Amino acid sequence: MKITSEHLARSAYVYVRQSTADQLANNHESRRRQYGLADRARALGWKNVTVIDDDLGRSGSGVSRPGFERLLAAICEGRVGAVFAIEASRLARNGRDWHTLIEFCGLVGTLIVDEDGTYEPRHPNDRLLLGMKGTMSELELSILRARSFEALRQKARRGELFMTVAVGYIRAGRDRIEQDPDLRVREAITLVFARFAEMQSIRQVHLSLRLERIMLPSVTYNQGEERSLVWKLPVYNTIHHILANPIYAGAYAFGRTGSRTTIENGRKRIVRGFRKERADWDVLILDHHGGYLSWAEFERNQRLIADNASCMGTKARGALRKGELILAGLLRCGHCGRKLHVAYSGSDGNIGRYHCRGAMINHGTAPCISFGSLRVDQTVGAEVVRLLQPLGVEAALHAISTRAIEVDAKRRQIELSLEQARYEARRMLSSDIRN
Repeated sequence: MKITSEHLARSAYVYVRQSTADQLANNHESRRRQYGLADRARALGWKNVTVIDDDLGRSGSGVSRPGFERLLAAICEGRVGAVFAIEASRLARNGRDWHTLIEFCGLVGTLIVDEDGTYEPRHPNDRLLLGMKGTMSELELSILRARSFEALRQKARRGELFMTVAVGYIRAGRDRIEQDPDLRVREAITLVFARFAEMQSIRQVHLSLRLERIMLPSVTYNQGEERSLVWKLPVYNTIHHILANPIYAGAYAFGRTGSRTTIENGRKRIVRGFRKERADWDVLILDHHGGYLSWAEFERNQRLIADNASCMGTKARGALRKGELILAGLLRCGHCGRKLHVAYSGSDGNIGRYHCRGAMINHGTAPCISFGSLRVDQTVGAEVVRLLQPLGVEAALHAISTRAIEVDAKRRQIELSLEQARYEARRMLSSDIRN
């Protein structure tokens, strides 16, 4: 008999784990079986039984698991007579954790018990069998992951894989999407693209919508994974997501982001959400469904967004910054090709200079060039006025027309909001009458 009085004098530890939140919500039977191991431990003679369930909803493949760390600490302190699990994969899905557990159990004389039997890690045969179980469990997980991911990629190559559906679209069957039939939703999305075409800045679009109190739709999911729309004032990321998502240009894209794996404190850490270059996307299918703008317009928008990015060195023009100099961010050094920086001085801080110190800062060389802004800005400004003066009346008429369009768009959104509210009220009233 492998279970001795020494083992029974210590505590029995039952390790309970399920890998995902979906398993927690839907696979109750597995959890019941694992908690039931406490009764089995008492039936085998243990009076003190401790259940560790801190790792419910956590993968066993090597990420941080506080429950598993508690278990190892208790084993090292000599307080554990046996570790109970329904199968080896509940304890660990990677070789490092599994063999660490076996090693510690062998050092202090702790048993490992699953539904197949009782194992003494100090015995060569049991240790060999436990090692094989851990290896098979790790291999099984790798095979299942590879098969699942390849199945997803095959479906994505056909343009039929939709984990979620972006706001402005709805599912049309299991493998297709189409524009939302709600007119208010469609016009709100269209308004974002129209504003960006006019203002050419995500920030300005964001500020204008907030200033005019125009709300945009947002998708929410309840516990039953039912999709619903909530209308709220937009934040910057909402505008950026709409403008940068190729789905609105009628394109199907898969694999736009990737993950990176690092080792921190001896543990694997996976960081997801790194954006890939378009050439590295797994799938891109143009004209896949009806879009809110053309692919050419979408690419133009991406170039504008990239050009507006600040702190990108020579890769982008950069957004306009505050200050009086009209050529800030537009001039480059004729010697090294770097952007000219701007500096202000004077008693009021309004005397500007253009200068290039990139080579000096990076390589310790002498500054390239430096010159005052007064004559340069006056010359360029006068030339701009001369060229635009004949268009003054036309520009004024265009500004009036643009303002009228903005007012009409705001009024249209208010009208659609009222119409939707009246519809919801009529539907609730009709429901109350029937009941």
